[in-house]
Amino acid sequence: MAKALFGLALWLCTALSVLAATPSKKQPSWAELSADQKQILAPLSPRWDALSTQRKTLWLGIAQKYPGMPPEEQAKVQRRMQRWVKLTPDERKAVRESARSIRQLPPDKRQGLRDQWDEYNKLSEEDKHKLGARKDSRKPPPGPAAVPAPAN
Repeated sequence: MAKALFGLALWLCTALSVLAATPSKKQPSWAELSADQKQILAPLSPRWDALSTQRKTLWLGIAQKYPGMPPEEQAKVQRRMQRWVKLTPDERKAVRESARSIRQLPPDKRQGLRDQWDEYNKLSEEDKHKLGARKDSRKPPPGPAAVPAPAN
């Protein structure tokens, strides 16, 4: 889950450039979107009208670029949107905070993170699983508070 959140955070950093470059104005309700926009943004439909103007601007910018993306990039956008809407508000907040901290890094460190993420994505599912298991084995054992008290 942490890897997925990290990927979403990196993606959010990139996507926020759309938001920064787009003037802010009242954004349309779901009913006012074009058929193409509705199709592209379908995973967001249940929450669309509750989104802030900034968030709608971000997603509309992505929808505008979507037709020009290669099919594999379009599929990636759809997967990420579907994951995004499944996150709890706290998880979304954590992703945004992670994206914010990544954006504040110097460009060379951000590029280093992108390179590491690209390396990770090139791994097979088996290698990713092994890497995750190895990482879990390095976690310290739970402290006394995590051990349930014996039942009397």
